[in-house]
Amino acid sequence: MIQTRIGENRISSNIDWLLILFMLPVLGAGLVTMKSFTGETSFFSHQLMWIGISFLFLFSFSFIDFRFLKRTDVLVTIFLIFSGLLLMLFFFGHTAKGAQSWFSFGGFSFQPSDMMKLVVILMLAKYFSRRHIEIGNLKHIIISGIYAFIPFLLVFLQPDFGSAIIIFFIWFGMTLVSGISKKHLLVVVGIMIVAFGLLWGFVFEPYQKARVINFVQPLSNIRGSGYNVYQSTIAVGSGQILGKGVGFGTQSRLNFLPEFETDFIFAAFSEEWGFVGVLILFILLGLIVWRILHISLLGTTNFEILFGVGLAIYFMTHFIINIGMNIGVMPVTGITLPFMSYGGSHLLTEFIGIGILMGMGRYRRVAHRDDMHNEFLGI
Repeated sequence: MIQTRIGENRISSNIDWLLILFMLPVLGAGLVTMKSFTGETSFFSHQLMWIGISFLFLFSFSFIDFRFLKRTDVLVTIFLIFSGLLLMLFFFGHTAKGAQSWFSFGGFSFQPSDMMKLVVILMLAKYFSRRHIEIGNLKHIIISGIYAFIPFLLVFLQPDFGSAIIIFFIWFGMTLVSGISKKHLLVVVGIMIVAFGLLWGFVFEPYQKARVINFVQPLSNIRGSGYNVYQSTIAVGSGQILGKGVGFGTQSRLNFLPEFETDFIFAAFSEEWGFVGVLILFILLGLIVWRILHISLLGTTNFEILFGVGLAIYFMTHFIINIGMNIGVMPVTGITLPFMSYGGSHLLTEFIGIGILMGMGRYRRVAHRDDMHNEFLGI
């Protein structure tokens, strides 16, 4: 009897139920909004299925001891596997919305760039956890940048600018957290400006340039490249204080708002729930990020801490960019809103990331001084 209770306590201690409690209303908001405007389509039922599968992955990963991920050979192997998958997309990938980003298997599609974001977080957490004392050395910033640049380039060439920019911000955010000097920060910003100029002149497709121009002048071409943002801002503004009510969002129901189940689900939600609903949503999203950071700070070593911080950066970047493009203050980049947008690949990635974070808590303890000493020495 005592052993059974101990086992139950261990199982319960693996799961951060408070984080799941914050996630559930956001998942529900996405489902309710999707149900209200999809009519006879299968978006709602498919999304419900993917949520169930994602929870199975979360709970399964929360019982794994992830200390094996601290091994360089393991992480490099995982990195090479997903880099290989990104390369294979150029030969066997399915093209959708102008990007060759998907593997299609009948009715099932998989986007490897989503999982690659988690791999980049793990690689950078491993690298910075052993070299955080020497982060002032520009060499480590360059080497870590190479780890991020390889998937960034492979994703960008699909072309999937949205996922590429998420990978960049993961690297940039984790570099900042690791203690980059102000001098090197200026160097990085300078490189970013030069790189953007080169991309604009030689790489960006016309539609990508149009999105950036719409960011500066959102109403310059509302019948063409600026149509999506224009309709999205109308939907958000028309919600006013209390919203039009579930099922009464005219922009989405009358098909004025494009991609209302994926990229612009926030606009559809805002139209139906208004300012009050959006405020509650913002609070929940903030609590999710806070809880992830709280869990990460309890990590045994810097590897676990940095992984949790990287995961928080991943979610914050998705939140900010998606909502920003919905309200017309950021260019449209095809970034999903975590837990709300339709799709299985991004849901699995989000839940697996949280499952890994919870799994790292299985061996949480007060780190022994020798362990910390070894980590500082890079042993």
